[in-house]
Order: sequence, then structure tokens, then C-alpha cells
Amino acid sequence: MVNTRQYQEEFEEKYLSPLASKSRNSVGRVVPEEECSLRTAFQRDRDRIIHCNAFRRLKHKTQVFISPEGDHYRTRLTHTLEVAQISRTVARALWLNEDLTEAIALGHDLGHTPFGHGGERTLDQLYPSGFRHNEQSLRVVDVLESSLGRTGLNLTWEVRDGIACHTGPKMPATLEGEIVRICDRIAYVNHDLEDAVRAGLIQPKDLPSNCNIPRGQRINAMVKDLVEYSYGKQRISMSPEVSQATASLRQFLFERVYLDAVAKVEERKVEGLLSQLYEYYVMNPETAKGHIDIEEDDPQLLAKDYIAGMTDRYALCEYQRLFLPGRWEGR
Repeated sequence: MVNTRQYQEEFEEKYLSPLASKSRNSVGRVVPEEECSLRTAFQRDRDRIIHCNAFRRLKHKTQVFISPEGDHYRTRLTHTLEVAQISRTVARALWLNEDLTEAIALGHDLGHTPFGHGGERTLDQLYPSGFRHNEQSLRVVDVLESSLGRTGLNLTWEVRDGIACHTGPKMPATLEGEIVRICDRIAYVNHDLEDAVRAGLIQPKDLPSNCNIPRGQRINAMVKDLVEYSYGKQRISMSPEVSQATASLRQFLFERVYLDAVAKVEERKVEGLLSQLYEYYVMNPETAKGHIDIEEDDPQLLAKDYIAGMTDRYALCEYQRLFLPGRWEGR
């Protein structure tokens, strides 16, 4: 019988960088499983993420602009795909494990709330121990995506570490995780900038002088610098010059887009909407429990998990169903 997994594992050993994470040497899964004859452990993780419900829901979750009218604004799904594409390019150029990098990138935002970071801030204020989307992403793959009698997706340790550490103070343990952590930022500063121009919040002439070039050229410059500066090293990083330019672009976005008064108008409504839903589910935990396939009795945890998994439009529908009067349709 053909065993392409063994062939691919041998390819990794022979051709990838000595610094790469090899699928054959994975720390493993919480629950040991028989190996697949066709796919490596990291390829299997990538496929499990793509086929899970939380991944499909990303297409109806806000990236920056809530329920935009235009068809070309990014959603959380298109952001995820752009992060995966940029991350794979970097991993391939550095002879690191492209499959591991892709799996981490595809799973990194699975725990994002509806309505983008406005939803995340609201849940962070409501839930007693706070809310961080990277921790929720890990909870999604470890607990909430249960099926076929399996608790969670039972991913490898390396993918779980990369998802949990793609943001926040703790650095990933693998170079592939470090790639996703930086490429996440490369992706969002560039596509959020493009969407902000499309929305009329800023003009290209407003950009910092060291970043005022076409988007494609800017991404290419960041990626090439990242590869050249990281080649053969035990850390993934940009040169100080490009890192500073990226940081100034990110700061510009915070000042002119993420915290802009015009863009924030709808976020105030989001806070009220999610707060009322949270209070309702805490008071009526059986409602949330019917939608989450886990044994859990903590009403605040159930409310947090249920709301975090919602898409924008599902949260709006739930609010309308629970708090707004419906039309009388007669007898």
C-alpha cells in the first residue's frame, strides 16, 4: 500500500532546514492516534481546521468594518487566508515547515468574536476572567469543536502552541509559529489600510512617508525583508528599519481607523447588543447549552463560549428574536 506520509517525512528530514519543525518529531497529540498513510501530522491538522464549523463561520465575522455595504471589504475569513498565504511564502523561502505554518495560520483566529475587536473588548469586560481571542481559539480546537465522540480536534502540540501564541506576551515555541505571528501583522496592516481607503476614512496621501507605496509593493518589501533578515537564524524578525516602518503604519491605523470616532459609532451599539445577549444567556443557561456540545454547567462560561462562536448576522438575529417585538401574522 502506498504510504505518501513516510515519503513526505523523509523529504522533510532531507531537504528542510535543520531549524524546521519536522512532522515526524512532533511532540504529539493529547490523545494518541494511528498515523494517516497519506498525510503528515501537520497536514492532518490543517485539514481538520478547514473542515470545522468555526472555520466556516469566519466568513460572516467582522475584520474591521461592521456589516459593510461593499463586497470587497475583508472578513475574518479573507484575513485568515491572506495570513496563510503570506506565511506559507515565508516558510517556503526559509526551508521551514510550510504545512505547520499553514495549519497555525488557518486556526489562529477561530476564537474571534462577532463584530471584530469591538466584540472582543465587550466580552473581555463581561466575562469575569477576561477574554482574549487567541485563548478562545485554543479552546475552540481543544474543546468546542467536538464530533464523532472526539473532544476537540485533537491537534498536535506545535499547532496548538502556534495558535495560542500568535499574539500576546508569550512567543511561539517554533519558528513556524513565529512566522504566523509576524505575517498576521503584515496582512492586517496592509488590508485594513486598503479597506480604510475604500471606506473613505483616509486618503493614500495621508500615509506615513516611509509606507506610501502601492499595497503589493509594500507587502513584497516586508516579506522579502523578513526572509532575508531571518535566513538561517533561530528567530524570525524584520530588519530594524522595516520593523519600525511597519510599527509606524500600525500606529497610524490605530489613530486614524481603529479608534476613529466615525468608525466606532457602530461599535457602541455592539457593546449594548452583546451585553444584553450575555445577560440573557447567563440567566437562561439552558439556551446556550443547547447549542454547545460540551458538559458544562457554568452559566458565564456557556454564555461566553456561545457568543464568541456567533457570526455577526447570527448575533443580530438572536438579539432581534429575544428583545424586539415580532410582527403579528394573524390566526
